[in-house]
Amino acid sequence: QVQLVESGGGLVQAGDSLRLSCTASGRTFSWYPVAWFRQAPGKEREFVAAVSWNGGNTDYADSVKGRFIISRDNAKTTVYLQMNSLKPEDTAVYYCATRYVSPATMSAADYTSWGQGTQVTVSS
Repeated sequence: QVQLVESGGGLVQAGDSLRLSCTASGRTFSWYPVAWFRQAPGKEREFVAAVSWNGGNTDYADSVKGRFIISRDNAKTTVYLQMNSLKPEDTAVYYCATRYVSPATMSAADYTSWGQGTQVTVSS
């Protein structure tokens, strides 16, 4: 089992940037795809971005495309989510997740291991 810990959340103003980190331990992390999801109060968890096991393929939700960048450093067993031009509607708890097969998908139900989440709040 892979254990995931997110960090880097906080309170920022619209237009600012944040970088979230997802650090893994346990089972061989570098073999598996990783995704970021987010959940705002009263809303369902939604897909944000995903990266393949080697970082060669990425995918983004339309709402963040062009603003967010997902990347990974397998030597550091860490996946990053660089969030630029943040908007109030980006406010949510952000979770990273992994699944033990490829490829990455956009469905939360496909992911097996989850972190505890990190809060991102964007004020207008």
